[in-house]
Amino acid sequence: MKTLELKFTNEEERVVTLSLDNPVEPIDPETVRQIMEQIIETNAIFSTGGDLVAKHSARIVERHVEDIVW
Repeated sequence: MKTLELKFTNEEERVVTLSLDNPVEPIDPETVRQIMEQIIETNAIFSTGGDLVAKHSARIVERHVEDIVW
């Protein structure tokens, strides 16, 4: 399973991560940048450390889980 992680810096300079499962691929970096800016401008995400004030980073995380059969 892949996850798109959008990372922001809040007013306390802590990193806040918004994770989105199964992102549409291929990922367009410009679209991700614009969406992150909109999230900051509209104050769409609540953070215990205050408002989101800056983009930190974005990344795709892929996780592979394999069950062990007994």
